[in-house]
Amino acid sequence: MGLRKVFAVVSVVLVLVSAVLIGVRGLNFGLDFTGGTSVELEYTEAPELDDVRSILSDAGYTNYVVQNFGSDTLVLIRMQEAGDDQLGLRILADIEQRTDSDVTLVSSEFVGSQVGDELKEDSGLGMLLALAVVLIYVGMRFQFKFGIASVIPLAHDVIIVLGLFALFQWTFDLTVLAALLAVIGYSLNDTIVIMDRIRENFRKLRVDDPEETINQSIQETINRTINTSLTTLLVLMALYFLGGEAINNFAITLAIGVVVGTYSSIYVAANMLITLGVTRADMVIPPKEGVAGEQAEEEEEPPEWLNRM
Repeated sequence: MGLRKVFAVVSVVLVLVSAVLIGVRGLNFGLDFTGGTSVELEYTEAPELDDVRSILSDAGYTNYVVQNFGSDTLVLIRMQEAGDDQLGLRILADIEQRTDSDVTLVSSEFVGSQVGDELKEDSGLGMLLALAVVLIYVGMRFQFKFGIASVIPLAHDVIIVLGLFALFQWTFDLTVLAALLAVIGYSLNDTIVIMDRIRENFRKLRVDDPEETINQSIQETINRTINTSLTTLLVLMALYFLGGEAINNFAITLAIGVVVGTYSSIYVAANMLITLGVTRADMVIPPKEGVAGEQAEEEEEPPEWLNRM
């Protein structure tokens, strides 16, 4: 916590820069949001997806996604090119000219941008609803100041991740949206562990300095936080390098989210608690009226054996 003011400035700068990038450059929405053409092909032998991508590139197609669909012999091609009745046939012809395997056109469909616009609104509302539910839950489970200090880091993480997507113009599709929701869950879990230790130490330690109590709580949980983050990153790196192009964006989003979420759990959440003025008095459990009354009566009336003496 001795460096909390420095990292507060870093966080504010990162969030502001990310917000500007999102507003100026915008996100590079994928086919799930913009609409486009979906072409399903069936091969007699399972093809290499990289070979299919090379064929499409050589034929002059751009902004496409190639992935298996259901089985290794079924290939789904999605692209942002405006669809018509002949697009699927043209793609089939281009692939047949450059491959020895027999290929059959299974279906060719066009998805309009209206569906993508509705999806943008629903996904945005879904993320806001998730943050609101987190605020309510943590506020009821801990204390309202803890709820605010838990939600702000989640918004901090999402904005920074979106800022990187705007900066590098990585494709933002449904897999990235799913990864963002997973980032919220991961970061929240990490933050709750630290918050719970802070609450325990506020009640256990006889220290009136909130900064010292929070600092000790973070030190007690730092090993768990780092170990969890490192093991998660190892899995995500394996997914990124070995999982194929279809889940690359999912893996990189989660990897960035884990790093940013770990940082925010340590510096942003705890920093917010100090900013909100949390004290040891906020953690005191109020005594029950009935229990207090019974204790008072017991103190007033001495036991019978004492009266006999």
